[in-house]
Amino acid sequence: MKHILSSDQFTKEDLEEIFKLTDDIKNNPKKYANSLNDKIIAVMFYEPSTRTRLSFETAALKLGAKIITTENAKEFSSAIKGETIQDTVRIIAGYADAMVIRHSSDTSAEEAASVNKIPILNAGAGKGEHPTQALLDLYTIRNKKGKIDGVKVAILGDLLYGRTIHSLIKLLSLYDNVEIYGLSKKAFELPEKYIEMLKERGIEYKKCNSFDELPRDLDVIYHTRIQSERFEGDYGKEEFIINKKVLDTFSKDTILLHPLPRVIEISTDVDDDPRACYFEQAHNGLYVRMALLLQVFDRA
Repeated sequence: MKHILSSDQFTKEDLEEIFKLTDDIKNNPKKYANSLNDKIIAVMFYEPSTRTRLSFETAALKLGAKIITTENAKEFSSAIKGETIQDTVRIIAGYADAMVIRHSSDTSAEEAASVNKIPILNAGAGKGEHPTQALLDLYTIRNKKGKIDGVKVAILGDLLYGRTIHSLIKLLSLYDNVEIYGLSKKAFELPEKYIEMLKERGIEYKKCNSFDELPRDLDVIYHTRIQSERFEGDYGKEEFIINKKVLDTFSKDTILLHPLPRVIEISTDVDDDPRACYFEQAHNGLYVRMALLLQVFDRA
């Protein structure tokens, strides 16, 4: 039994094991249909979600588990009465065999795990991390590019508050000869602690100020929306919008990813371009999360 709390907990070997299991689940779904039929999964979301919550719930159901869930625990749980995360999960541990949690606090998953013996799966913690999203992102890169070692990746948009970015670059840093380029408004630059982490792991991070500074032969462009719910004030409209004209300045082999939801940062005129993989990326989340649920219960 183990928790899924941070991208920091994984080795390269762990990732390959998860991806191998994910491939098998996709190819042989009936093989896993009753793997968790004796389990109940609690899905506690204190922040809005579509893909993460529904894919986790679907993953549990496809594995034969039952679910107890709330889509707005911030208002429709005892949190509104002042109950702490720790007390909530202590109670839920008496009802369920594992807990999936999303919360506005950066440390919420660790707080939950600190008082709980059942597996905790971090489904997004404030501006901190979103490790299961990063795993499905990396799985998509592996499947579309056939490799992770040596990839050139551009991260765009909200690099300050974008927890998917923070988790993804940690996983990318486990691989060899990876190049990472960052393009954002100055107000949303990648925090220095992540740049230092990449440097310590032998990856040079290159700040960019325009599309023109990005290599044309990028393997991956990973865009994110501005996380307006994480700050007060108005920083104006997104400056780095990818439309068909912009995408066509990059290689025919460059793939475009986004954790979704998008706002205006990716134009709908690229949706039918074979390089636009964000909907496939989202669907991969189901299978990756099935693999993670199997792993935390040692049923893989």
